[in-house]
Order: sequence, then structure tokens, then C-alpha cells
Amino acid sequence: MRISSPTRVLWPEPGITKLALAEYLVAVGDAFVAANGDRPVSLQRFPEGVDGEQFYSKNPPKGAPEWVRAVTVTYPSGRSHPQLVIDEPAAAVWAAQMNTIVFHPWASRAEASDFPDQLRIDLDPQPGTGFAEAVPVAVALREVLAEAGLTAFVKTSGNRGIHVFAPVVPEWEFLDVRHAVIAAARELERRMPRQVTTAWWKEERGERIFVDFNQANRDRTMAGAYSPRALPWASVSCPLDWGELDSADPREFTVLTVPARLTAVGDPWARMHDAPGRIDALLEWWRRDLDAGLGELPFPPDFPKMPGEPPRVQPSRARKSDGDG
Repeated sequence: MRISSPTRVLWPEPGITKLALAEYLVAVGDAFVAANGDRPVSLQRFPEGVDGEQFYSKNPPKGAPEWVRAVTVTYPSGRSHPQLVIDEPAAAVWAAQMNTIVFHPWASRAEASDFPDQLRIDLDPQPGTGFAEAVPVAVALREVLAEAGLTAFVKTSGNRGIHVFAPVVPEWEFLDVRHAVIAAARELERRMPRQVTTAWWKEERGERIFVDFNQANRDRTMAGAYSPRALPWASVSCPLDWGELDSADPREFTVLTVPARLTAVGDPWARMHDAPGRIDALLEWWRRDLDAGLGELPFPPDFPKMPGEPPRVQPSRARKSDGDG
């Protein structure tokens, strides 16, 4: 695979070049493809490096080689178009040649893109909290998912957050999986009300860890496992064993360090899909909460209005409007 402008510096702080990024993707290639391959993937591209402009490619970039696959997916708007699929490390290297730094895979497989095979939960530290505060929340979430019959896997987000994944049988569409995530998030919030919030509006979250349930929606993605991040220190969203989490420093997992780590300790996610679970128990929790008066939660602003969704207005604005009236 030919790399043009191989000396172009993508991360100025550590001096990592475009060629070094390609070499990284080769070094972690098997684990990268195992985690992100056979899935529709969006490319976050930085033609001038992480300090320059960026854009997302959902359609495969022009000039894609014949051996780079694409699959047609349907978006929340109802429209459809093709997205890139990575089947081998060379496809990831080609994406890097096209200035891709961050890879955003779907939670579903290419040939069954309507049916997620991963339940994904993004633990997002709010101002005043960080990675250290997210760690006990992730551990508690693992226990919640285990009670629902699911096996959880964990990775750093590449920044301050933590991503918790659980493999599931691909029998439910995105809305059902979203409801399963909300059910798990609410149970976690009940157990840790001072540390955890499911409040969609930032003004209501406080100094807590936000469980971002909307990352479970169709066409909502997060940086894939082993994907670099566009942060100054060239961090990587790195899979961990649960026993590593408490002492982990997310800034230590970078494009420069992760290949040696992978060689030394192996891939903690290698067996993720050996025994996928079911979300029946979580959907029972969802229905229990509905019966208790807890309804649907807000969707992202670019989604069509969804059944049962509360008004898309900040609570403070709603209160002000009611007062004016």
C-alpha cells in the first residue's frame, strides 16, 4: 500500500507521521480487524493533522480500491447509502492514506446492519469528574449487566471516558437495544445516584458520570477498539482486562505504546463474541420502569420525533416558558 506524504506530521506533540500511523495499523492489524471489521464504518479524516480541519466520510471515499468493500445501510431519516467495511488491515491502511485518524464502526455487522450484535454503553465524565471517577461506575455497570445475563468488556475511550460493551445475539433492532441500555443505565443510577446520571440535559447532570444512552442509536458510533484518537498525545481507545482498569492511565495507551502492549499481553477482546448474550432481562427491566412511570428519554436532535419522546427543550427553558405563560 503506497502512502503519499509519508513524512506529514499528524500529531505534532509526539511527532507522529502519516507513515507511522500506517505502521501502527499494520502492527495492531489483526486485533483492529477483529474489533472493527465486517461492520459499516465512518471515517473521521484530518487532511492536515489533528490540529487542522476535520470531516466525516460515511460514503466510501472516491478512488477506493476494488478490494475495499462497502455495504448499504439505512439511517434514522430513512435514507440509505453505502458505507465502507474493513475486511483486512490493508483497508485500514488505505483509510489512513486517505487521512483517516479515527474509525467509528457500527454496533452491527455489515450483512445484518439493522440488528446490533453489541450492546454499547459510553460512560462520559462530566466537568469535575474524570477517568478515576468513571472506574467504579464501570465496575458497578459490569455487575448490573452480569445480573442481566450479559458479559461485559471494557476499553478506554482514548480520553477521559470508559466504554463498556457486551456481545448480544443480533435478534433485536436498534430501538430495542437502546431501551436495554436505558434500563441498565437507570438501574446503575439507582444504585449510585451521587455518582451516575442519565440526565440528557447538561444543566441537570452535575459532577457525575453521564451514561450516554443515545450512543446506542442507529448511526451513532464511538471510536472503535484500537482506533487512534485526534488528541495531542495520540491516544488509542484501548481494550483492557477488568483487572487492569483500576490502575490504568488512559494517556499511556498511544499509537507509540499499544503495539508493544498487544504483543506482551494479547488482546483482551479476542474472545468477545464466543458466547453472546440476550437482552430479554434488560427489556423486562425497561417494561418494569415503564409501568412505574419512567418513559422514553430524549433522542439526538437530528433524529425524527420518536413515539413517547419527551419535549426536546432544556428544562430551564421549559420552566421559563411556563412562567412567562
